[in-house]
Amino acid sequence: MLNFFRRQSGSFKNDILSGITVALALVPEAIAFAFVAGVSPLIGLYSAFFIGLITAVVGGRPGMISGATGAMAVVVVALVAMHGVEYLFPTVILCGIFQILIGIARLGKLIRMVPHSVMLGFVNGLAIVIGMAQLGSFKTLSDEGNLVFLSGSRLGIMLALVALTMAIIAWLPKLTRAVPSSLAAILTITVISIAINRGVEPGQPNMLATVGDMLRTNTKAKTIADARAELASLTEIPQDSASVATDSVDVSLVSVMQIRPVDETAQIKAAANKVAETIAATGGEESGISGGLPKLFFLDDYEMVPFRFETLKIILPFSIVLCGVGLIESLMTLTLIDEITETRGKGNRECIGQGVANMVCGLFGGMGGCAMIGQSLINVNSGGRGRLSGITASVCLLLFVLFLAPYIEQIPMAALVGVMFMVVIGTFEWASLKMFRRMPTSDVLVMILVAGYTVVMHDLASAVILGVIVSALVFAWQHATHMGADVKHNEFGSKIYQLHGPLFFASVQSFKDMFDVANDPDDVVIDFYYTRVYDQSGLEAVNGLAEKYEAAGKRLHLTHLSKECRDLLDKAGDLVEVNVSEDPHYHIASDRLA
Repeated sequence: MLNFFRRQSGSFKNDILSGITVALALVPEAIAFAFVAGVSPLIGLYSAFFIGLITAVVGGRPGMISGATGAMAVVVVALVAMHGVEYLFPTVILCGIFQILIGIARLGKLIRMVPHSVMLGFVNGLAIVIGMAQLGSFKTLSDEGNLVFLSGSRLGIMLALVALTMAIIAWLPKLTRAVPSSLAAILTITVISIAINRGVEPGQPNMLATVGDMLRTNTKAKTIADARAELASLTEIPQDSASVATDSVDVSLVSVMQIRPVDETAQIKAAANKVAETIAATGGEESGISGGLPKLFFLDDYEMVPFRFETLKIILPFSIVLCGVGLIESLMTLTLIDEITETRGKGNRECIGQGVANMVCGLFGGMGGCAMIGQSLINVNSGGRGRLSGITASVCLLLFVLFLAPYIEQIPMAALVGVMFMVVIGTFEWASLKMFRRMPTSDVLVMILVAGYTVVMHDLASAVILGVIVSALVFAWQHATHMGADVKHNEFGSKIYQLHGPLFFASVQSFKDMFDVANDPDDVVIDFYYTRVYDQSGLEAVNGLAEKYEAAGKRLHLTHLSKECRDLLDKAGDLVEVNVSEDPHYHIASDRLA
């Protein structure tokens, strides 16, 4: 299905129009991830601007979109909750430094070690995660202050416009390619949404939720959750049970207050009334994504973090995790875009670009970020191939914050959900479902494991690492069984073991079991023409075997050692002491006296 994205070639016009489309889709994503991280929506938007702009200019993959991501947000949320947002910014700066060092060390090439089965699982799991993430757009706040799914006519209109968005994206390219189909769909559905919502009476919720509605809903839901958490901490009642009516506390709270001192009872009543007032409130910012130019965080109203060793102990673990998560997700996205566009990005340069972007982002009070797979696929699908598309998306995002917030908030969530659903359809590797019978069972299991872990844990980086580890273990297990030997005797009575297969830690036991030291003749040859010694475990196995033959008063020869094997023997030094002598009767290619 990746061919779905190859239908357009790059041009300045396509890059600009695609960048505008991506910017529209970035707004709700950045806001949502900011809420996940426990920071202000503006921090998420500014982060998306800095990360997207800098990586588009100096990164290693033209056409790839970067910004504030959920993978990074789930890491920093614990830091913000425990130590405050002030510790977030130096953490992001340190993360950027680590990423630059990794790029300079040219470690980006390690992404080549990711097997194709892991890549398939990653892509399929990612598609499912993107699809599931859109379900939140089908929710609204109930009268009790809980997020519930839409129903009735509101749900029907939402589904109809989502389907219309998908139809426009799928069919418009068959009529014209003058504008990206995703941008045309968003504009069309926005006009329809404005017409529908104009008929709603003042004070009533919009019939069709917009970006502004989403922001206000999430803000109010978080405020209610915080108020309920405060109430639950005072009453030691689970948050789900700490619900109250508008003018009176819940019956479950009365029994608690009866056994509490008077001052604690007053605190409980105040907290309960706070929950009630929050639920009853209809407020929300008039323009939730509007703001001014970003400022350096130490010039803003944030408290300065003390520069001392205790601070480093706090931020270092988070910085390391952020660095790993960000680079893995970015390099995996780079590989995916490479495959789609049939071009080659520069992994090491991308590491440096991500690092510079995160350093600048941290200095300006951002939450950090990395490549955004969904937005990158939107960009490619819309014809964006060059750096101009990422630059346009970032600049437009900043313009939205500075000047166009009231208009951007009118975009219906149905349009953005429809765009993301088309990304899901184009991302999922449907052909992999037909490959089950033709793929090795181990590869199928790895693909399912990676996809399942991605869906359940929503952690793309850990899923990739897990898949690589399992694939490596499967590879080691399979090649451990490939160790064997052809045994023969020559005219001089010497016994020759001609080895087959790699000698490494997993095949050492098979190697040892081949030899019969007690019954072998006085002269034994091990021919390494068809095998290699790969690690210290293999060297130690050879050394141990030599000691056994020496103790039995027999001679052991090693023949046809490759240059790599000889280098290992040289590096091993005293670890390997094998008596090897040159003997032309064995047609020895390269014997060495160790």
